[in-house]
Amino acid sequence: MSSSRSPWIGMVALCLPMLIVSMDVSVLFFAAPFIAADLGATAEQQLWIFDVYGFVLAGLLLTMGALADRIGHRRLLMIGAIAFSTASVAAAFSVSPGMLIAARALLAVGGATLMPSTLALVRHLFVDPAQRAQAVATWSAVFTGGVAVGPIISGLLLEHFWWGSVFLINVPVMMALLVVAPFLLPGGTGDTRRSVDVVSAVLALGAILPVIEGIKKLAAQGWSWAPVGLIAAGICVGAAFVWRQRHLTQPLVDVSMFADRRFSASIWINVVGAFAILGNAIMMTQYLQSVLGYSPLSAALWSLLPAVFIGAAAPAAATGSVRFGRPPTIIVGLVVAAGGFIILASLTTVHSLAVVLVGATLLACGTVAVSAVITDYVVGVAPVERAGATSSLLETSSEFGGAFGIAILGSVLNAVYRLSFDDAAFADTPAARSLSGAIATAHGLGAEQAQHLMAVARSSFVDGLSAAAWVGAAVLLATAALAAWALRGPSEHAVSEEHAAAE
Repeated sequence: MSSSRSPWIGMVALCLPMLIVSMDVSVLFFAAPFIAADLGATAEQQLWIFDVYGFVLAGLLLTMGALADRIGHRRLLMIGAIAFSTASVAAAFSVSPGMLIAARALLAVGGATLMPSTLALVRHLFVDPAQRAQAVATWSAVFTGGVAVGPIISGLLLEHFWWGSVFLINVPVMMALLVVAPFLLPGGTGDTRRSVDVVSAVLALGAILPVIEGIKKLAAQGWSWAPVGLIAAGICVGAAFVWRQRHLTQPLVDVSMFADRRFSASIWINVVGAFAILGNAIMMTQYLQSVLGYSPLSAALWSLLPAVFIGAAAPAAATGSVRFGRPPTIIVGLVVAAGGFIILASLTTVHSLAVVLVGATLLACGTVAVSAVITDYVVGVAPVERAGATSSLLETSSEFGGAFGIAILGSVLNAVYRLSFDDAAFADTPAARSLSGAIATAHGLGAEQAQHLMAVARSSFVDGLSAAAWVGAAVLLATAALAAWALRGPSEHAVSEEHAAAE
């Protein structure tokens, strides 16, 4: 890439994969009823279809970030575009829940190559801290925009095509990336002297999947030794991963960075922000479509309304962090997001469109503001030669948080739904286990009986949504208190960043 060319031109190429990867997070939300009906997916299989993408992505990002630092970020980005396109075609033509879950896992492998490469290339393109802050805010806005646009695209496609079309839209965008990347993005950013530890890669994946599966089984089936054993196994593997990183000369994760209180808190705040926004997103799409009864397109259009305000959140946060400092901006963002959850928890009924929109808007604006500030800080303190690894660490925390949000808040919702469902006539049917099960059961009933069943199911769903929202609010407020303590005062990383900027 020519050194005289504006780095903002390169951002055009980086926006393409980020838009698609973020859209893939939310594009399935409104397709869920169609997938359940067509493939016969159970409630647990539906959860896996949603969150296996985030779980596998989180497990592979560290490895792919290190690989990008070795072979070059642009090269891995282009390899990932090919892999993502191939997996998209496989997902589109899946014929069973198992095949779709496997295809989503393969999509995650492709996505894991794309995400650390894009953020690392932002670090290479923008060396000026002020420009980099603006670029990171743009990067965050594109990611958030993709999550918001995903349901709209999904709704439009589902009005005219089958559910597999929501995957096929990935292919032309990735092909466009392959065309423009060699001209707009810098090459030669890799260092072949760096190694990628395969054992660490396996340990990272082995630490995440058992823990998540154990949490889901505890929520779905109650206490038993099997899920507790899975969680314990995952924790043990995670401990082995950390031990190995401490003894490698070129670790996937430089665990010494976590000795910095502000850095550790920043990663945790990033986890919680993703936890809140994605955990809430899956609840809101189900509420709009299955409780209020909107079509996929209508539900998607209503869900887009908060994006009018969300689009300004990242730039406003970047400005606020310069004027008032990062800690106050982060704390305010977390409190605003918690306020959104509190509104959802306390005011939502089976007819609460306005309440849901206001609550979701506050939640999204607060979390997007936090994400933009945290991302700029973590990327800024990373050595440029380790940009891929540090970016992957940040994105791993985001994906891990988002996957946990879907799993934990979704599991809380499902657990409370089952406890609240009090129609004895349907106690042993799928209707007692999930709202989608109630909808499927109602299709085989008479009008009056179906109406009664759906009234009970929708009320139970709202009870579950309220409980999950209270959990989300508590997590956000606790994190705001943590931020007020942990982010006070300068850190070694922040001081070194400021010194580098001054030079």
